[in-house]
Amino acid sequence: MQKYVAAIDQGTTSTRCMIFDHQGNIVAVDQKEHQQIFPKPGWVEHDPLEIWERTQEVIGNALRKSDILASDIAAFGITNQRETTVVWDKDTGKPFYNAIVWQDTRTDQICNELANNGGMERYRSKVGLPLATYFSGPKIKWILDNVPGVRKATEKGKALFGNIDSWLMWNLTGGTKGGIHVTDVSNASRCMLMNLKTLDWDDEILRDLDIPRSILPVIMESSINYGYTQIGDSQIPIAGDLGDQQAALFGQTCFDAGEAKNTYGTGCFMLLNTGEQPVESKSGLLTTLGYKLHQQKAVYCLEGSIAIAGALVQWLRDNLKMIESSSEIEYLARTVEDNGGIYFVPAFSGLYAPYWRSDARGAVVGLTRFVNRGHIARAVLEATAFQTREVLDAMEKDSGVKLKALKVDGGMVVNDLLMQFQSDILNVPVVRPKISETTALGAAYAAGLAVGYWKNLDELRSNWGKDREWSPAMDPDRRKELYRQWKKAVTKTFDWIE
Repeated sequence: MQKYVAAIDQGTTSTRCMIFDHQGNIVAVDQKEHQQIFPKPGWVEHDPLEIWERTQEVIGNALRKSDILASDIAAFGITNQRETTVVWDKDTGKPFYNAIVWQDTRTDQICNELANNGGMERYRSKVGLPLATYFSGPKIKWILDNVPGVRKATEKGKALFGNIDSWLMWNLTGGTKGGIHVTDVSNASRCMLMNLKTLDWDDEILRDLDIPRSILPVIMESSINYGYTQIGDSQIPIAGDLGDQQAALFGQTCFDAGEAKNTYGTGCFMLLNTGEQPVESKSGLLTTLGYKLHQQKAVYCLEGSIAIAGALVQWLRDNLKMIESSSEIEYLARTVEDNGGIYFVPAFSGLYAPYWRSDARGAVVGLTRFVNRGHIARAVLEATAFQTREVLDAMEKDSGVKLKALKVDGGMVVNDLLMQFQSDILNVPVVRPKISETTALGAAYAAGLAVGYWKNLDELRSNWGKDREWSPAMDPDRRKELYRQWKKAVTKTFDWIE
């Protein structure tokens, strides 16, 4: 039996390859950042060829660092930044345009025009999503309508669309020499084009957006052998594909309805497993596919998406130069007792769940002469915890499920101050697993299950272990007052863009 499973974790700011053993321990990791391209305010792009180059580099480096032979890898899983949209030429393998990133807001006009007939909720009953700049569908339409030559290429059957998972899968399995053009249900459910019930592209929505079905990938399960990638003399199956947040849910082994996880990355994403039935949200959440295992029913989730979490810390570091590295924020925030009365609402690209206000922009409110850098650092961390509380409130309302504890992962969970405040403001325990790299782990699990490296979900559950737990220790009146003030601060960001 092969000894390891590898995962390609293609994120918003970097690409990683991680190799795991049978217990889910990390054996090797390599990571490389890629360029963030901002051509205009609100526009965010990546170079898909750079991402493909980085992917090849990190795979090679991870194998080299660990002295593992490619033949020792049982399978690769892919997990990816979701909604980020690439349209490429299948004959040359070259993208027609840069990848349009999930945070990009250039499609607001397309969304507004679609909303003229049926409002922002026009397609929610079919796709589980509101009309928003966040999703891939409007981005595909933008490329087809605005990039010269793409429509023509589409008519000739030369153009292919994919989120980053499809782009990497196509390249890994041969590219112009027979690369496979597929995606999984979790990624497809983020396009605003897939019907939640049929798990197929919806013809009516494709017609409305003028997107030909021919450019879309085939929708498949999340854990199945899609095809092979060649490394040296070895042919290795690619057998797992999950959008990053669904991969984290899978890596946290939230396999039962009512289990939830929150990932603290560039943005912040809470997913609640709702079982085999989609739950339509009345509170501004997204209904999304969790995963689909081989020959089993699909598992659905409610998701609350927060656009700016770790990105706010990066902003403090890069734009304001208040800290030199992201890890310094905790030290700076601990120099003060509290937030000094200020609240930072990071609506840099509008507000996501539960508001969905693309007219909102960021604000710091409650400033006085008393406020210093420490207070700002603290308000930056607290913003993530407050936004998470808003999402959790919406989830409990929609699902009727009371959360008992929150499993957490992602880059920010090393921050003890944030995790304690999160527990305080939610009034539930916050639990960090031993392996906090659950996104890559989830993709590895999906791939390993497909090729028999792991037998079943129970085997994965037995791998999960707790590293640390934070319990609420805040006075209830104080919790209530801080949250009330936060809600008030959020209202100050509305209607900024006219």
